[in-house]
Amino acid sequence: MTDNSTHAYISSFFLVGIPGLEDFHCWIGIPVCLLLVLALLGNSIIIVTIKLEPSLHQPMYFFLCMLAVNDMALAFSVVPKMLGIFWLEAHEIDFNTCLAQMYFIHAFCIIDSALLVAMAFDRYVAICIPLHYTTILTTTMVIKMGLGSMTRATLMAFPGPLLIKRLPYYTQNVINHTYCEHMAVVKLASANTFINRAYGISVALSVMVLDLGLIATSYIKILQAVFQLSSQNARSKALGTCAAHVCTILAFYTPALFSFLTHRFGKKVPPSVHIIFASLYLLVGPAVNPLVYGVKTKQIRDRVMGLFFAKKKIHEK
Repeated sequence: MTDNSTHAYISSFFLVGIPGLEDFHCWIGIPVCLLLVLALLGNSIIIVTIKLEPSLHQPMYFFLCMLAVNDMALAFSVVPKMLGIFWLEAHEIDFNTCLAQMYFIHAFCIIDSALLVAMAFDRYVAICIPLHYTTILTTTMVIKMGLGSMTRATLMAFPGPLLIKRLPYYTQNVINHTYCEHMAVVKLASANTFINRAYGISVALSVMVLDLGLIATSYIKILQAVFQLSSQNARSKALGTCAAHVCTILAFYTPALFSFLTHRFGKKVPPSVHIIFASLYLLVGPAVNPLVYGVKTKQIRDRVMGLFFAKKKIHEK
């Protein structure tokens, strides 16, 4: 594809992987593949367990199901290409495929963040105003919150690929990354990219500031309510219901904040370190969340153990 000048637009990008660690790509692919398997297996078990256990048909677990489905989609949007790079030397990616991958990664991450906010709100209502829990978090409200998360993600992520599509790419097509990361692609354009950079930082900041602000507000209210309880046992039980959610928040936002800050301000941070953290940001959450909820949530833990031990007893008979 050419324009009116002598320049020719590039039709594909070359994903390097992790610069400086190319010789170790085949080994790096092993934990990446294990994280994918863990994410798919763990989230599938969570979904099936919640579906089969009537006592888990509550708003908090419906949100957890949404998170599990979204996490599997997020892992699928990035890991297959990563493994292609690490194991098959499949570095090339079509221009439009790259933009599609970028869109889905951003959309799924924004949905993840919104679902964490919804789960924080669920804990706030359950602990601070328990008498109104069933009237506020109805099935209809849960569905609306899920659809709202998807709508927000679509509206926020969709302009990114469109803004890149209008940029000319003539000579540079090498992306020093394991996937089509927004700023890594923008930097290769042969034109002024101020609008793209402004869009990228505004979306990242709005999602983090707004969502983390809402989560923090929910937990401040929760702590205030918990410490007003007279019974130590009641306080421990109330805080225990939030433990899994807090672990999930840390697993999601910690690498995200590190990646965001180092990309814009960490000039002395080696590119390989930044890329590893940016990749972990997309992989750790989907793999760890099922383990956290499986260990920390008694109803899920008991149901999963029941399923496995039931099968064991049948085989013994």
